[in-house]
Amino acid sequence: MILPRQEWTQRRRRHTERVDALVGDHLQRRRNGEKHPVADFLFTYYSYRPGQLRRWHPGPGVALAQADPAEFGPEYTMDTAGNLTLDRQAVLAKRGQASSWIHDLLVATASRQPHYGCFGMHEWAMVYRQDPAQTRHNRMPLRLGPAGTADLVEEIKVRCSHFDAFRFFTPAARPLNQLQPTRETQAQHEQPGCLHANMDVYRWAYKLSPLVPSELVADCFELAAQIRLLDMRASPYDLSSMGVEPLPIETADGRAEYVRQQRDFAARAGQLRAKLIAGCARVL
Repeated sequence: MILPRQEWTQRRRRHTERVDALVGDHLQRRRNGEKHPVADFLFTYYSYRPGQLRRWHPGPGVALAQADPAEFGPEYTMDTAGNLTLDRQAVLAKRGQASSWIHDLLVATASRQPHYGCFGMHEWAMVYRQDPAQTRHNRMPLRLGPAGTADLVEEIKVRCSHFDAFRFFTPAARPLNQLQPTRETQAQHEQPGCLHANMDVYRWAYKLSPLVPSELVADCFELAAQIRLLDMRASPYDLSSMGVEPLPIETADGRAEYVRQQRDFAARAGQLRAKLIAGCARVL
């Protein structure tokens, strides 16, 4: 597919304007030296910088008419008609093995039935039986206090399938988890109901870039930001001073609302995951 210059420049402009709107608050806080325990996660836990997210790639199989190679970088090449295209083989020579691993993980995750009974207890397990001064967000109070937090973990139980959440559990909480995921068994445990697995669709999208269109990466980022908000609303922290309304999973109504939103996010993440799988299949 050959995109005329006017068409691809419009696509690029729409993408950069969208990303600017998504990351503008973060960049302003960074300039002011301010931290945000909810939003900063998207730029600290995930390694993709705002400037990288802002940069536009059309994806493989798309030729850009009248494009300047200097604007797109060494992973692009001119075809015989003078159109700029992604050098897919050159990209795969460097990242083919990693792309195959991502594809297999996404396929394995999508193949499983989603589970909706965790109620976000992974965040509670990260502060279980821990000195409040040592918690990750120690400037934010625990809604139920240390004792109430521990009681809820023991009452609801913990069933976390996501290794990158489990590895932050306190030593006291790890034996309580019904699963003991490891990096090596990640593909055996990830399931499509998990909030963190669905946030990580963004991680796999940007790691596949430029083998997937930048619009898809931005879709995944936007969903991850929304999931992160639910993740922290249901956490043990009281973030009401920052305008983040708690979702009280210690109540039956709170757990029901958590599952309702979890199901919605799982459906949306499933659609994006399917697009990444299809994109991988086309280029590998």
